[in-house]
Amino acid sequence: MSDIIRRDPRAEWIARNRLHPLHAAMQPAQHSWMGPNGIIRKNLHGIGFIGPNGIKRIDRSGAQQGGAVKRSAAVEVQLPLHQVPAPAFYISVVPDMVGGRLSSHDRDLLGLAHQLAHQLAGSDGAVLAVVFGEHKENAFATAGVDRLLVLEGEEFSGYAPEQRIQGLRAVDNQFNPRHWLLPDSRSGGGELGRRFAAALGERPATRVWQVKDQECIGRAGAGLQDLARPVARLILASAECAEPVSETRHEALPVELSTPVARSLSRIEDLGAVAVDPAAIPMAEAEFIFSGGNGVKDWELFHRTAAALGATEGASRVAVDDGFMARDRQVGASGTWVTARVYVAVGISGAIQHLQGIGACDKVVAINLDPGCDMIKRADLSVIGESAEILQALIAAVEAYRNEAKRDAA
Repeated sequence: MSDIIRRDPRAEWIARNRLHPLHAAMQPAQHSWMGPNGIIRKNLHGIGFIGPNGIKRIDRSGAQQGGAVKRSAAVEVQLPLHQVPAPAFYISVVPDMVGGRLSSHDRDLLGLAHQLAHQLAGSDGAVLAVVFGEHKENAFATAGVDRLLVLEGEEFSGYAPEQRIQGLRAVDNQFNPRHWLLPDSRSGGGELGRRFAAALGERPATRVWQVKDQECIGRAGAGLQDLARPVARLILASAECAEPVSETRHEALPVELSTPVARSLSRIEDLGAVAVDPAAIPMAEAEFIFSGGNGVKDWELFHRTAAALGATEGASRVAVDDGFMARDRQVGASGTWVTARVYVAVGISGAIQHLQGIGACDKVVAINLDPGCDMIKRADLSVIGESAEILQALIAAVEAYRNEAKRDAA
């Protein structure tokens, strides 16, 4: 088993947030402090560790104290459970679920739903998430979902806005939510929300970035002005419209429709996805970026790996300055700010400008030889080793997966 200590970004955030209810439990023990005369005082009884025989050992090198601090950040946090046994009302959220998982935009939307539920006077309300088709998400509880309704069926798969509107109308008839929240995004939520508003005869609040004092504040005038209006029943919210749920976990109890969803006579035929060259996708719009840095020694292998994965290529400033990649492929504050769902950094140490440019990425995977570099600290998944060996193994794994899929299809 590897001796590398893995980071827990959530626990580290709790340790920094003094207002969090679990903040005190995440603080490391204080072993030294500045006395009134400017002399550093040490608590010798607090330094050390318990050995295998139950005897306390003291390591004066400081290695054990540093390890204790890191291990304290990796402690599993058990959040308090928020329950709504008998909801007095519902606030429905229709997340995009791109790739079958909740995006950061979806989590912001769930945070806004709880904010609205707390603002409404009276009894307890529940946040109802409506998901179409199969999903891969297993963190609905920590995202703030009180009730989960999954509308399954082939009629909801692919691009089927008319049938999805029928499903949302069935949900509206049965649960009668106080508010409907959809992401105002290019991933389908913006179009679906506007179609749904037309079907309900509602005037939606669009591009909402804040809900405050019973008013929705949305962007207008090409994003240069703010437009305030009373809180609408149907809200299409922008990213970062509210803080995501982080201090509680929820039940995410499954619910079902009492009546089947009526079939709509679709006037739209989905012909499937269109193959797009990843190199033709602008960096700011790419969802899967495979980025190389100074640690990449075999750039031909790097390009073959990106092609095998079907990813858009990116690079650090060092790789661009050395002429290995074009200037429009540079990622970072001095290049392009990216919002990819998956960002793979190969041989990138993680300069501050680069980390700023990938700040909005959902998942970051780092491949590097240095386990202490800043990119490893930022990454959600880290692979420590020689990049050439890892990329060759990755290509082999992708080819084996595709060959197996072809055999199953045959």
